[in-house]
This record gives sequence, C-alpha cells and structure tokens, in this order.
Amino acid sequence: MQKYERLEKIGEGTYGTVFKAKNKETQEIVALKRVRLDDDDEGVPSSALREVCLLKELPHKNIVRLHDVLHSEKKLTLVFEHCDQDLKKYFDSLNGEIDPDVVQSFMFQLLRGLSFCHSNNILHRDLKPQNLLINKNGELKLADFGLARAFGIPVRCYSAEVVTLWYRPPDVLFGAKLYTTSIDMWSAGCIFAELANAGRPLFPGSDVDDQLKRIFKLLGTPTEDTWPNMSKLPEYKAFPIYHPATSFSQVVPKLNPKGRDLLQKLLVCNPQGRLSADEAMLHSYFQDLPAHIGNM
Repeated sequence: MQKYERLEKIGEGTYGTVFKAKNKETQEIVALKRVRLDDDDEGVPSSALREVCLLKELPHKNIVRLHDVLHSEKKLTLVFEHCDQDLKKYFDSLNGEIDPDVVQSFMFQLLRGLSFCHSNNILHRDLKPQNLLINKNGELKLADFGLARAFGIPVRCYSAEVVTLWYRPPDVLFGAKLYTTSIDMWSAGCIFAELANAGRPLFPGSDVDDQLKRIFKLLGTPTEDTWPNMSKLPEYKAFPIYHPATSFSQVVPKLNPKGRDLLQKLLVCNPQGRLSADEAMLHSYFQDLPAHIGNM
C-alpha cells in the first residue's frame, strides 16, 4: 500500500469503500476498493473473490480494469483504473437534456461490454447506472462485478436475490432461478430508456408488486400464450390484464423510431424473446454510429 497515496473517498461499493488514489511511482490515478476482513470472517468475502476472479478473465475496453490485488491480514484492496464518474452522477450533472449522440454511444458501449461478458459465459446480474463508469474520453465501462456469476452447461440454479429492483426483469421478480444472459439484457433496456430520458428511471417501483405492475402497465400483462410456463415460476401471482402502450413515443419522446424499436425488443417480458447483446449491436439504431465509437 506504500505505493499508493490516498486522495479522497469516492464511494461505497457492494462490499467496501472506494478511494481515489495516486500511484507514487507512475503518478497514475487509480481507484482503491477496500474490503475489511472481520475477525470472524472465514477468509475473504465470496463477493470480493468472485470479482477478482471474473475481472482477471475480462480484459476489455468497456469493462473496468483491475490493476492489482493487495492482501493483508485485516483487509483486501483491489486496485482499479480510475474513471471520472458513474452514469448516475453523470445524469445528476445534466439539466434534463442529453445529446442523442451520447445516448447512442453509451448504449453501444454498454452492449459491447455485455457481449464480451456473455461470450465469456459471465452474467453481470447487477446492471444499474451506479455500476457503469464513464471517463473523460467518453468511454463507458461495466464495473462492480460483486454479484456476477459464471454460467455454463449444465444450467445451475442461481439466486433470485439479484439485480437492483428497478432494473430487475419480470422472470426474476417472479422468482425464476434459471436464467441466462437475458437477465442483463432487460437491465440494459431499462438503462437505455433512462439514458434517453436524461436520468429519469423507467420503472421506479417501491416493491416487487409495484415493480411488476409498472412493467405490465407499459408492456401489457403477459399471458401463457406470450410467455409459456410463466405461471409455474416460484413466486408467480396473477395481475390485472393491462394492455400495452400503443406507442413508446410518450415513454421516450427524445428517442428516434429506430431507438424505440430497439428498446421494445429489449423490454420483452418473456426472457426468451429479448435480443442478445450481439443482436442489439446489429440493430439499425446503430447504423449511423460514428466510426471512432465503433472502434473505440
């Protein structure tokens, strides 16, 4: 730790405190995520180990880089590349207006980071604006992999206690324990709408029931025809029949028709109907994406 000079506290992560610091040798600014190891803990928290293991497997420009791991008897410190702010803070700096080109750029980078995770058999499971970092070059990076899981064949049962409520898909809200990359794609759709609306959350529910009601009021209440075996999910309950909104133009008024089409293909109640990250990147919404972003 003598190698780093702590500058300021910049936040609380899933399981530890994050500080801005400087590498005394290279003068590089970094982020230190410190995890305190309690005496009664049996070693390192599983979430910290998970993050370390996964990030070592994920070298990508749209995923936050893990430089180093420092371990002492009392604490574990993860040394990350430093980014200037997270997407939530970026929203807070806007006056309700966001450049459509920025929306397109951030969304493409989010999908590109997810595509890399998913192609390496990793689910993030906690996508939200606070876990997306932005640097001064306009690069967006996925961060906070404390809830991420490697997945593979055979499909295992996972916890339904994942994803912050506002970004949690209906299948997980109904208690699904078997899920795929579609869990992240729903969250990406919610973030896309929030980007287009300069930081206004799409489904700010107060509890699980309220969350589902908000989703169904916009998208329509799913049925066994549109979502086979929905009623067999562990925490399924019947909801009133709501009809889908005829147009998304009132929901995301600043988003162009191609963007609205992409959004509707991500926000599909039946998880099998959602686009994958690779499919979403090929959507016509991105056909005029500037070359420097596509190659960023």
